[in-house]
Amino acid sequence: MSTEAPAMDSFRLDGKVAVVTGGASGIGCAIVQRFARSGACIRILDIDQKQAETVARDVVSAGGNASAFQCDVANSQDVKTVFEQLFRKEHIQILVNNAGISHVGGLETTTEGDFDRVFQVNVKGFYNCMRASIGQMKANGGGVILNMASIAGSSGLEDRFAYSMSKGAIIAMTYSVAKDYLQYEIRCNCISPARVHTPFVDSYLKRNYPGKEKDMFAKLAAAQPIGRMGKPEEVAALALFLCSDEAGFITGVDYPIDGGFFNLRG
Repeated sequence: MSTEAPAMDSFRLDGKVAVVTGGASGIGCAIVQRFARSGACIRILDIDQKQAETVARDVVSAGGNASAFQCDVANSQDVKTVFEQLFRKEHIQILVNNAGISHVGGLETTTEGDFDRVFQVNVKGFYNCMRASIGQMKANGGGVILNMASIAGSSGLEDRFAYSMSKGAIIAMTYSVAKDYLQYEIRCNCISPARVHTPFVDSYLKRNYPGKEKDMFAKLAAAQPIGRMGKPEEVAALALFLCSDEAGFITGVDYPIDGGFFNLRG
């Protein structure tokens, strides 16, 4: 007789408190919903409090556990205040660093202000949240940190100078944290998606290619060897696995989810 648990019991997060930054939309929202269905208690941190509260209400209406907090991850005091508020009530077992911004431009067209803005959110924001939570994870027997990187951090993409810089830094920080906190049973991995169809893509096309949205969407989708963009739910499924106990032997890894972009480009 097999001693393996039924598949329906796999990748559960029952009772675990998971902080998801940027959880009010896109990939972050998909992660919130997937984790909640798997039993996690979700704490959404987002600069858009109204939308974060809407997502939290949807989770609760579906029988899950979620609450929302307004937080600018680039502001260290903001982050410190929110995490201290959380720590007064509960331990955090999972941190998903997802909040981030994009930027289009090469070296010469990226202003110092552009560069600083991307760095503040995409790099310092991740640093702020990891630094705020790591001590509590150490004191309570471990935890899981999952950082949202991008294929831009490990492969050359045209006109993504600042964005690629920030995602490369996230990959490097992930390796460093995984190494330094292995002894405390804290796992740290990152996910590197290729282009994922989120509201950001739709607004980008509407803003930059008015009247040509469908043609440009098809062109962007075809850039992936698999022939389409990824879905937020697909990234969320990988995130769930990496934060579950079934991934307990995995740390210090950058996981591409890219439709073959990295290895199968012609």
